[in-house]
Amino acid sequence: MQMPDVVIVLGFAIGAALGVAGLLSGFCLMSGLRDYWTRDDGRKLRSYALALAVAIAGTQALGGFGLVELDKSLYLQPSFSAPLIFLGGLMFGVGMVLANGCASRALILLGKGNLRSLLVIGIIAVAAQITLKGLLAPARLAVLQWTQVAPAHVSVPALLGTFGIGESVARIAAVLIVGGGLVAFALSDRAFRSSPGQIAAGLVIGLLVVAGWLTTGWIGADDFNPMPVTSLSFVAPLADTLQYAMFSTGLSLSFGVALVAGVLAGSVATALLSGRFALEGFSSAPHMVRSIAGAALMGSGGAMAYGCSIGQGLTGLSTLALPSFIAVAGIVAGAALGIRRLAPVTALAAR
Repeated sequence: MQMPDVVIVLGFAIGAALGVAGLLSGFCLMSGLRDYWTRDDGRKLRSYALALAVAIAGTQALGGFGLVELDKSLYLQPSFSAPLIFLGGLMFGVGMVLANGCASRALILLGKGNLRSLLVIGIIAVAAQITLKGLLAPARLAVLQWTQVAPAHVSVPALLGTFGIGESVARIAAVLIVGGGLVAFALSDRAFRSSPGQIAAGLVIGLLVVAGWLTTGWIGADDFNPMPVTSLSFVAPLADTLQYAMFSTGLSLSFGVALVAGVLAGSVATALLSGRFALEGFSSAPHMVRSIAGAALMGSGGAMAYGCSIGQGLTGLSTLALPSFIAVAGIVAGAALGIRRLAPVTALAAR
């Protein structure tokens, strides 16, 4: 089996594992924030925090041992636009509240028969393509050129290195500070400590982020046939999947497309085996309109922010890239705005 084929197989397997874990646990940043803010139930949010801590520790270990060149990833580029990334994150955050779930969650729910998610996924893919390569691309690139900066340091370890400590020590310190804080937050709640399913989901999904980096950055590394160094992400991969479905004869499979297919396959299999598969649709026209608006915001916002609640929230932050912190701040701010201002209206429309 040639190396690109191995990457595709592993991408599908990683996606399938995510589909299983996501369906069984309800893993979702939006659900975690909503439960934490409105129901005083922090288990899902703490599961997300644990996944992030595991992803950070594993990803930084890969970078520290030289197995994966994280600097080649999208998240650690030497220049970026903070306003564009934050605005994109804000749009994504509001969108995932309106659509009642992020891009990855919609894909997982589609596997259990949620037909609302089919429309959401399709619009995310189209909106992302329009923003990345279509009608909105010139405006996005113009804003990027006007507002981008090239700071001397683009990651937390690099910033810590300005205090005169070595690269390895700075990396370890960053993992201990950020990852340690996340673990402390996750385990500080008795209800979470008593939820083995949520703990397992956090551990597994964090390790899947690491597996994605290892697959594209080490197993798939080839100087003669280079591929993007990346891990779990869903906005651009959904757009690529739609494009591949339409023009497959002129395209080749990628890690992202295989990941999307794997998530759907894992979710479908789990739903069927556990008896959770059931067809669902929209409850009202306003419910449908809000889902469409939310999906459009997620597609365009995710393209502007270079990722989603998984792509930036787990994969991007696992590199400890400063732009990823900006994107996640925007996503959380957008989710807060949506949950506090729009969620009650959305709930009424869904009845």
